[in-house]
Amino acid sequence: MKKWKRNLFILYVGQFLAMASMSCVTPFLPLYLQQMGLTDHDEVLVWSGLIFGANLLTAFIFSPIWGKLADRYGRKMMLIRSGFGMAITITLLGFATSPVHLLLLRLLNGMLSGFGPAAVALIATNTPKERSGYALGTLHSGTVAGTICGPLLGGFMADRFGFSAVFFYTGLCIFLATLIVIFGVREHFEKKETTEPKTDFRQDFKKIVSRKPIASLFVSAAIIRSAMTGTLPLIPLYVQQLAPSQENLVVLAGVTSAAMGIANMLTAPQLGKLGDKYGSHRIFLCSVFGAILFSIPQAFVQHLWQLIVLRFCTGACLAGMMPSINVLIRHYAPDGMESRTYSYVNCALFLGGMAGALGMGVIASWFGLSMIFICSAVLLLLNNVWMKLTVFPEIKQDREAAAFVGGQDVSK
Repeated sequence: MKKWKRNLFILYVGQFLAMASMSCVTPFLPLYLQQMGLTDHDEVLVWSGLIFGANLLTAFIFSPIWGKLADRYGRKMMLIRSGFGMAITITLLGFATSPVHLLLLRLLNGMLSGFGPAAVALIATNTPKERSGYALGTLHSGTVAGTICGPLLGGFMADRFGFSAVFFYTGLCIFLATLIVIFGVREHFEKKETTEPKTDFRQDFKKIVSRKPIASLFVSAAIIRSAMTGTLPLIPLYVQQLAPSQENLVVLAGVTSAAMGIANMLTAPQLGKLGDKYGSHRIFLCSVFGAILFSIPQAFVQHLWQLIVLRFCTGACLAGMMPSINVLIRHYAPDGMESRTYSYVNCALFLGGMAGALGMGVIASWFGLSMIFICSAVLLLLNNVWMKLTVFPEIKQDREAAAFVGGQDVSK
């Protein structure tokens, strides 16, 4: 197997486990808190929100730090650091005896994370350019698969083995995956000697966003995350509204949520290949239009099976968005700052996810649950307009310059 393909396969598994570990507590966290002695319903809700959000908060804060270190010492080293760190903190979650212990360990877990941006940067910089779309699309499918399947696996294991066992088995899996990274992943990394003065995070950020159209791609990534994942927390309520007489609502809600992730897994590598052939920006444009087309009817469905089919189709389109943005960022990121650039993309995704969840909740409370899908479609439409105005002119300019000097079309 070629080196880049072996790296891709290993990091796909690692990315799946990393994202699954961050989301596996979702279905049983309130029950775990009740087991610790919390009896007041409002108190359980408050602690659940704090503990779940703590991981995202510290991951957002520390992501640029790990990106800077990855550019300096190599992405593989950051993968190993993150893998062992998450394995330890997740295992310790199973020994927590109070909500405060859970909160502190989730804060620590988010602080030590960073597997995703390091994996994306390693694949982007160690894969042939003509195969980067396929590779980043495949890796993205592992991210989505872990995010979607994490709650399903967590709920199943909690029901079968108990709450504490979920953390033990998840930590063990991440530990084994990290060992495979150590012995299986090969990175071509050359530490660049430079006479330039050391820079702080503010200076790094200014340099990165000064490279057009990086800042515009950050905004686009945040909008996509806000539009596509902001609806996820409200899907169970919409399922309940469509099928109020069903007894197994939890299972049906899980299937409905997982439909989008399964479609994403299946189509991301194929759309990545098309991006390598026809240009990632074209695949992005078509994918967003497809997601708009399938999002609007979700507001008007009358049966649950219709919603599941539409969510599946939307997930298939979603698979062409973030991988395309990652390919474009690989091209435009400043040399030697690829990991830092992807870490800031990660920050944009966190912000978009938080803003989407809050915004969609407000929209649902004011105008009804069905309006969240219309809002999602509007955000995607605005994103396409944004890309056409800010990103596509830069790509066109690069293509014209490449054609002028007889070079290769770098926009692909």
